[in-house]
Amino acid sequence: MEAKSSAGLQPGGDTFYYFAYGSNLLKERILLDNPTASFHSVALLKNFKLAFGSHMGNKNSRWHGGVATVVESEGEEVWGVVWKMNISSLNSLDIQEGVQEGIYEPIEINVKTATGDLTCRCYQMNKCVYGLTSPQYKQVMCMGAKQNDLPPQYRKMLEDIETNNYSGPIPIMEKLKDAISRIHNEGSRNV
Repeated sequence: MEAKSSAGLQPGGDTFYYFAYGSNLLKERILLDNPTASFHSVALLKNFKLAFGSHMGNKNSRWHGGVATVVESEGEEVWGVVWKMNISSLNSLDIQEGVQEGIYEPIEINVKTATGDLTCRCYQMNKCVYGLTSPQYKQVMCMGAKQNDLPPQYRKMLEDIETNNYSGPIPIMEKLKDAISRIHNEGSRNV
């Protein structure tokens, strides 16, 4: 699959579709760095599998374990969420995914949604050395899968993923807890 810097961009448009399958499944996570993201649909990526690892085996200081990537694999599937985003968020999304450092590469993929096929931007790790993810990263993925009502068998598969049992501090988890609490409190006031 050829990677393209314009992956998933709509010609002449000011928005693009982004297929998230890792920590960005969780609304509060994607909104930390990309406030224009809005939920579009749940989607299925066929002939890919979910894997975890690190770029060239380098230690991941954000999540302290392997992070998600998609790997081409005939007959397998990855469920995720399509976020519709403003083109102004493209740079912040690329920065979050480490595109400039060569960690992830944007690719263009086709996913299946309830309303038909959709072309999206997605990210695939370069030079992935497979390894276990942290319990915290897994927790964020599982929360996002539940939040977006991914199929029960896929959620069960995520819940069964083995972790590296890292128990130290993860600063992004504090930001996420604050964001979730803030959104919950705002929702309570609007009821």
